[in-house]
Amino acid sequence: MYPQFDRHRLKIKPLAERQHDLTIDSLLPLDHQPPPLAAGEMQAIQQIGQRLAAAREAGAARLMLMGAHVIRAGVARQLIDLIERGLISHIGMNGAGPIHDYEFARIGATCESVARYIRSGEFGLWRETGEINDIVARGAADGLGAGEAIGKAIEESDFPHKATSVLAAGYRRRVPITAHIGVGYDILHEHPNFDPAAWGAASYRDFLTICDTVTRLEGGVFLCFGTAVMGPEVYLKALAMARNVAHQQARQICHFTTAAFDLIPIAGDLTREAPKSNPQYYYRPWKTILVRTVADGGESFYVCGDHRQTVPHLRLAALAAER
Repeated sequence: MYPQFDRHRLKIKPLAERQHDLTIDSLLPLDHQPPPLAAGEMQAIQQIGQRLAAAREAGAARLMLMGAHVIRAGVARQLIDLIERGLISHIGMNGAGPIHDYEFARIGATCESVARYIRSGEFGLWRETGEINDIVARGAADGLGAGEAIGKAIEESDFPHKATSVLAAGYRRRVPITAHIGVGYDILHEHPNFDPAAWGAASYRDFLTICDTVTRLEGGVFLCFGTAVMGPEVYLKALAMARNVAHQQARQICHFTTAAFDLIPIAGDLTREAPKSNPQYYYRPWKTILVRTVADGGESFYVCGDHRQTVPHLRLAALAAER
Protein backbone atom coordinates (compact mmCIF):
# COMPACT_ATOMS: atom_id res chain seq x y z
CA MET A 1 0.00 0.00 0.00
CA TYR A 2 1.09 3.56 -0.63
CA PRO A 3 1.86 5.58 2.52
CA GLN A 4 -1.19 7.22 4.11
CA PHE A 5 -1.44 10.53 5.96
CA ASP A 6 -2.61 10.09 9.56
CA ARG A 7 -5.52 12.54 9.96
CA HIS A 8 -5.63 11.99 13.72
CA ARG A 9 -2.48 14.09 14.05
CA LEU A 10 -4.40 17.18 12.91
CA LYS A 11 -5.28 19.98 15.32
CA ILE A 12 -8.94 20.97 14.86
CA LYS A 13 -9.97 24.41 16.16
CA PRO A 14 -13.39 25.85 17.05
CA LEU A 15 -15.05 28.25 14.64
CA ALA A 16 -14.97 30.93 17.35
CA GLU A 17 -11.24 31.28 16.63
CA ARG A 18 -11.70 31.79 12.88
CA GLN A 19 -11.94 35.14 11.15
CA HIS A 20 -14.85 35.14 8.70
CA ASP A 21 -15.03 36.97 5.40
CA LEU A 22 -18.85 36.93 5.24
CA THR A 23 -21.56 37.39 7.86
CA ILE A 24 -25.31 37.01 7.83
CA ASP A 25 -25.54 40.75 7.21
CA SER A 26 -24.32 40.14 3.66
CA LEU A 27 -27.55 38.31 2.75
CA LEU A 28 -29.79 40.39 0.51
CA PRO A 29 -33.28 41.20 1.79
CA LEU A 30 -36.08 39.50 -0.09
CA ASP A 31 -37.36 42.81 -1.44
CA HIS A 32 -33.94 43.83 -2.77
CA GLN A 33 -34.16 45.72 -6.06
CA PRO A 34 -30.98 44.86 -7.98
CA PRO A 35 -29.45 47.30 -10.43
CA PRO A 36 -30.27 46.46 -14.05
CA LEU A 37 -28.06 44.28 -16.19
CA ALA A 38 -27.28 44.82 -19.85
CA ALA A 39 -30.33 44.84 -22.12
CA GLY A 40 -29.59 41.42 -23.61
CA GLU A 41 -29.24 39.83 -20.17
CA MET A 42 -32.44 41.44 -18.93
CA GLN A 43 -34.38 40.20 -21.94
CA ALA A 44 -33.05 36.67 -21.47
CA ILE A 45 -33.91 36.67 -17.76
CA GLN A 46 -37.47 37.78 -18.51
CA GLN A 47 -37.91 34.87 -20.91
CA ILE A 48 -36.39 32.39 -18.46
CA GLY A 49 -38.71 33.66 -15.72
CA GLN A 50 -41.68 33.06 -18.01
CA ARG A 51 -40.44 29.54 -18.76
CA LEU A 52 -40.14 28.77 -15.03
CA ALA A 53 -43.72 29.84 -14.40
CA ALA A 54 -44.95 27.82 -17.40
CA ALA A 55 -42.98 24.74 -16.33
CA ARG A 56 -44.51 24.92 -12.87
CA GLU A 57 -47.99 25.02 -14.36
CA ALA A 58 -47.14 22.05 -16.58
CA GLY A 59 -45.65 20.04 -13.72
CA ALA A 60 -42.29 19.85 -15.50
CA ALA A 61 -38.90 20.01 -13.80
CA ARG A 62 -37.42 23.33 -12.70
CA LEU A 63 -33.87 22.23 -11.90
CA MET A 64 -31.06 24.52 -10.73
CA LEU A 65 -27.47 23.36 -10.27
CA MET A 66 -25.07 25.81 -8.66
CA GLY A 67 -21.59 26.44 -7.41
CA ALA A 68 -20.94 27.48 -3.83
CA HIS A 69 -20.32 31.09 -4.83
CA VAL A 70 -24.06 31.50 -5.32
CA ILE A 71 -24.63 30.82 -1.60
CA ARG A 72 -21.73 33.12 -0.77
CA ALA A 73 -23.30 35.83 -2.93
CA GLY A 74 -25.96 36.29 -0.26
CA VAL A 75 -29.06 35.32 -2.26
CA ALA A 76 -30.39 32.64 0.10
CA ARG A 77 -33.64 34.47 0.76
CA GLN A 78 -34.34 34.73 -2.96
CA LEU A 79 -33.62 31.02 -3.47
CA ILE A 80 -35.84 30.05 -0.55
CA ASP A 81 -38.68 32.14 -1.94
CA LEU A 82 -38.33 30.47 -5.35
CA ILE A 83 -38.52 27.08 -3.61
CA GLU A 84 -41.55 28.04 -1.52
CA ARG A 85 -43.41 29.34 -4.59
CA GLY A 86 -42.70 26.15 -6.50
CA LEU A 87 -40.75 27.99 -9.17
CA ILE A 88 -37.71 25.81 -8.42
CA SER A 89 -38.37 22.10 -7.89
CA HIS A 90 -34.79 20.92 -7.25
CA ILE A 91 -31.48 22.57 -6.36
CA GLY A 92 -28.17 20.73 -6.65
CA MET A 93 -24.98 22.11 -5.12
CA ASN A 94 -21.34 21.17 -5.21
CA GLY A 95 -19.78 20.01 -1.96
CA ALA A 96 -18.89 23.49 -0.72
CA GLY A 97 -22.42 24.86 -1.03
CA PRO A 98 -23.84 22.97 1.96
CA ILE A 99 -20.81 24.00 4.03
CA HIS A 100 -21.54 27.72 3.57
CA ASP A 101 -25.27 27.16 4.08
CA TYR A 102 -24.63 25.21 7.30
CA GLU A 103 -22.17 27.77 8.70
CA PHE A 104 -24.50 30.67 7.94
CA ALA A 105 -27.33 28.84 9.76
CA ARG A 106 -25.21 27.81 12.73
CA ILE A 107 -23.05 30.87 13.45
CA GLY A 108 -24.24 33.57 11.04
CA ALA A 109 -20.89 33.71 9.25
CA THR A 110 -18.87 31.77 6.69
CA CYS A 111 -15.79 31.92 4.48
CA GLU A 112 -12.25 32.02 5.74
CA SER A 113 -9.21 33.63 4.18
CA VAL A 114 -7.49 30.85 2.25
CA ALA A 115 -4.41 33.04 1.86
CA ARG A 116 -4.17 33.49 5.62
CA TYR A 117 -5.03 30.02 6.90
CA ILE A 118 -3.20 27.94 4.32
CA ARG A 119 0.07 29.50 5.56
CA SER A 120 -0.54 28.30 9.12
CA GLY A 121 -2.00 24.93 8.11
CA GLU A 122 -5.37 25.77 9.69
CA PHE A 123 -7.40 26.10 6.50
CA GLY A 124 -10.62 24.10 6.70
CA LEU A 125 -9.85 22.49 10.04
CA TRP A 126 -12.76 23.82 12.12
CA ARG A 127 -14.55 21.64 14.62
CA GLU A 128 -18.20 22.63 14.13
CA THR A 129 -17.97 22.47 10.35
CA GLY A 130 -16.49 19.00 10.60
CA GLU A 131 -19.65 17.84 12.36
CA ILE A 132 -21.31 17.83 8.93
CA ASN A 133 -19.40 14.58 8.35
CA ASP A 134 -21.21 12.97 11.29
CA ILE A 135 -24.55 14.25 9.99
CA VAL A 136 -23.97 12.72 6.57
CA ALA A 137 -22.75 9.42 8.02
CA ARG A 138 -25.91 9.10 10.13
CA GLY A 139 -28.05 10.11 7.18
CA ALA A 140 -26.39 7.63 4.86
CA ALA A 141 -27.04 4.86 7.39
CA ASP A 142 -30.72 5.87 7.34
CA GLY A 143 -30.86 5.88 3.54
CA LEU A 144 -30.76 9.65 3.07
CA GLY A 145 -28.86 11.63 0.48
CA ALA A 146 -26.24 14.14 1.65
CA GLY A 147 -28.34 17.22 0.97
CA GLU A 148 -31.41 15.82 2.70
CA ALA A 149 -29.40 14.73 5.74
CA ILE A 150 -27.83 18.17 6.19
CA GLY A 151 -31.11 19.97 5.55
CA LYS A 152 -32.88 17.78 8.10
CA ALA A 153 -30.19 18.44 10.70
CA ILE A 154 -30.41 22.20 10.21
CA GLU A 155 -34.23 22.25 10.21
CA GLU A 156 -34.39 20.21 13.42
CA SER A 157 -31.62 22.21 15.14
CA ASP A 158 -31.75 25.29 17.35
CA PHE A 159 -29.34 27.17 15.07
CA PRO A 160 -30.06 30.91 15.36
CA HIS A 161 -30.09 31.59 11.61
CA LYS A 162 -31.68 28.43 10.23
CA ALA A 163 -34.41 30.50 8.54
CA THR A 164 -31.76 31.53 6.00
CA SER A 165 -30.80 27.93 5.16
CA VAL A 166 -31.61 26.80 1.63
CA LEU A 167 -31.09 23.15 2.60
CA ALA A 168 -33.46 23.44 5.56
CA ALA A 169 -36.08 25.10 3.35
CA GLY A 170 -35.80 22.24 0.87
CA TYR A 171 -36.20 19.64 3.61
CA ARG A 172 -39.15 21.52 5.09
CA ARG A 173 -40.95 21.81 1.72
CA ARG A 174 -39.91 18.35 0.45
CA VAL A 175 -38.01 19.93 -2.43
CA PRO A 176 -34.78 18.04 -3.16
CA ILE A 177 -31.59 19.94 -2.33
CA THR A 178 -28.75 17.65 -3.33
CA ALA A 179 -24.96 17.69 -2.92
CA HIS A 180 -22.52 16.40 -5.54
CA ILE A 181 -18.98 15.97 -4.28
CA GLY A 182 -15.58 15.10 -5.66
CA VAL A 183 -13.37 13.51 -3.01
CA GLY A 184 -10.60 15.89 -2.03
CA TYR A 185 -12.46 19.00 -3.21
CA ASP A 186 -13.89 20.17 0.12
CA ILE A 187 -12.55 21.07 3.55
CA LEU A 188 -14.69 18.35 5.14
CA HIS A 189 -12.44 15.77 3.51
CA GLU A 190 -9.51 16.91 5.64
CA HIS A 191 -11.17 15.87 8.88
CA PRO A 192 -10.50 12.59 10.72
CA ASN A 193 -14.25 11.86 10.83
CA PHE A 194 -14.72 12.05 7.04
CA ASP A 195 -16.20 8.73 5.95
CA PRO A 196 -15.69 8.37 2.20
CA ALA A 197 -18.00 5.37 1.96
CA ALA A 198 -20.86 7.22 3.68
CA TRP A 199 -20.35 10.37 1.64
CA GLY A 200 -20.05 8.36 -1.56
CA ALA A 201 -23.30 6.53 -0.89
CA ALA A 202 -25.13 9.71 0.13
CA SER A 203 -23.88 11.79 -2.78
CA TYR A 204 -24.68 9.00 -5.23
CA ARG A 205 -28.23 8.89 -3.88
CA ASP A 206 -28.33 12.60 -4.62
CA PHE A 207 -27.16 11.93 -8.17
CA LEU A 208 -29.97 9.43 -8.68
CA THR A 209 -32.40 12.04 -7.36
CA ILE A 210 -31.11 14.42 -10.04
CA CYS A 211 -31.68 11.69 -12.62
CA ASP A 212 -35.26 11.29 -11.41
CA THR A 213 -35.84 15.04 -11.73
CA VAL A 214 -34.45 15.09 -15.25
CA THR A 215 -36.98 12.44 -16.33
CA ARG A 216 -39.51 15.30 -16.05
CA LEU A 217 -37.45 17.85 -18.00
CA GLU A 218 -39.65 17.74 -21.13
CA GLY A 219 -41.30 21.17 -21.12
CA GLY A 220 -39.15 22.16 -18.16
CA VAL A 221 -36.18 24.37 -17.33
CA PHE A 222 -32.59 23.62 -16.36
CA LEU A 223 -30.52 26.44 -14.82
CA CYS A 224 -26.77 26.24 -14.27
CA PHE A 225 -25.47 28.94 -11.93
CA GLY A 226 -21.76 29.51 -11.44
CA THR A 227 -20.57 25.95 -11.93
CA ALA A 228 -18.31 25.20 -14.88
CA VAL A 229 -17.71 21.51 -14.18
CA MET A 230 -20.06 19.91 -11.62
CA GLY A 231 -23.28 21.36 -13.01
CA PRO A 232 -22.75 20.58 -16.70
CA GLU A 233 -21.29 17.13 -16.02
CA VAL A 234 -23.92 15.92 -13.54
CA TYR A 235 -26.68 17.24 -15.81
CA LEU A 236 -25.16 15.57 -18.88
CA LYS A 237 -25.02 12.10 -17.32
CA ALA A 238 -28.48 12.46 -15.77
CA LEU A 239 -29.93 13.47 -19.14
CA ALA A 240 -28.30 10.49 -20.86
CA MET A 241 -29.84 8.12 -18.33
CA ALA A 242 -33.27 9.78 -18.45
CA ARG A 243 -33.31 9.75 -22.26
CA ASN A 244 -32.25 6.11 -22.35
CA VAL A 245 -35.38 5.11 -20.43
CA ALA A 246 -37.59 7.62 -22.26
CA HIS A 247 -36.59 6.18 -25.64
CA GLN A 248 -37.56 2.71 -24.43
CA GLN A 249 -41.00 4.13 -23.58
CA ALA A 250 -41.35 6.01 -26.91
CA ARG A 251 -41.11 9.34 -25.08
CA GLN A 252 -38.95 12.38 -25.77
CA ILE A 253 -36.98 14.68 -23.50
CA CYS A 254 -35.92 17.36 -25.95
CA HIS A 255 -38.29 20.35 -25.72
CA PHE A 256 -36.99 22.28 -22.72
CA THR A 257 -35.11 25.44 -21.79
CA THR A 258 -31.54 25.61 -20.51
CA ALA A 259 -29.67 28.62 -19.18
CA ALA A 260 -26.12 29.14 -17.95
CA PHE A 261 -25.56 32.04 -15.56
CA ASP A 262 -21.92 32.88 -14.96
CA LEU A 263 -19.38 35.65 -14.46
CA ILE A 264 -17.38 34.88 -17.60
CA PRO A 265 -18.17 36.84 -20.79
CA ILE A 266 -18.21 34.59 -23.84
CA ALA A 267 -18.50 35.76 -27.43
CA GLY A 268 -19.52 34.20 -30.70
CA ASP A 269 -22.44 32.19 -32.00
CA LEU A 270 -23.65 30.53 -28.80
CA THR A 271 -25.90 28.16 -30.75
CA ARG A 272 -22.78 26.41 -32.09
CA GLU A 273 -19.82 24.89 -30.29
CA ALA A 274 -16.71 27.01 -30.22
CA PRO A 275 -13.96 25.58 -32.46
CA LYS A 276 -11.33 23.47 -30.75
CA SER A 277 -8.79 26.15 -31.59
CA ASN A 278 -10.68 28.43 -29.19
CA PRO A 279 -9.88 27.73 -25.50
CA GLN A 280 -13.55 28.37 -24.71
CA TYR A 281 -14.36 25.09 -26.45
CA TYR A 282 -13.40 23.50 -23.12
CA TYR A 283 -15.85 25.68 -21.18
CA ARG A 284 -18.50 23.05 -20.51
CA PRO A 285 -21.54 25.30 -20.01
CA TRP A 286 -21.19 26.50 -23.61
CA LYS A 287 -20.94 23.19 -25.43
CA THR A 288 -23.00 21.07 -23.02
CA ILE A 289 -25.77 23.39 -21.85
CA LEU A 290 -26.07 25.88 -24.70
CA VAL A 291 -25.55 23.56 -27.67
CA ARG A 292 -25.37 19.78 -27.42
CA THR A 293 -28.23 18.92 -25.09
CA VAL A 294 -30.77 21.26 -26.72
CA ALA A 295 -29.94 20.34 -30.32
CA ASP A 296 -33.17 18.36 -30.81
CA GLY A 297 -35.74 21.03 -30.02
CA GLY A 298 -34.69 22.93 -26.90
CA GLU A 299 -33.68 26.56 -26.43
CA SER A 300 -30.75 27.95 -24.45
CA PHE A 301 -29.67 31.25 -22.94
CA TYR A 302 -26.42 32.60 -21.53
CA VAL A 303 -26.55 35.32 -18.88
CA CYS A 304 -23.35 37.02 -17.76
CA GLY A 305 -23.54 38.86 -14.46
CA ASP A 306 -22.97 38.90 -10.72
CA HIS A 307 -25.18 36.38 -8.91
CA ARG A 308 -26.24 39.18 -6.51
CA GLN A 309 -27.93 40.71 -9.52
CA THR A 310 -28.97 37.76 -11.67
CA VAL A 311 -30.70 35.68 -8.99
CA PRO A 312 -32.89 38.55 -7.70
CA HIS A 313 -33.69 39.59 -11.28
CA LEU A 314 -34.67 36.01 -12.14
CA ARG A 315 -36.97 35.83 -9.12
CA LEU A 316 -38.63 39.13 -10.07
CA ALA A 317 -39.07 37.95 -13.67
CA ALA A 318 -40.68 34.71 -12.52
CA LEU A 319 -43.01 36.59 -10.16
CA ALA A 320 -44.00 38.94 -12.97
CA ALA A 321 -44.82 35.95 -15.16
CA GLU A 322 -47.19 34.65 -12.46
CA ARG A 323 -49.46 37.67 -12.76
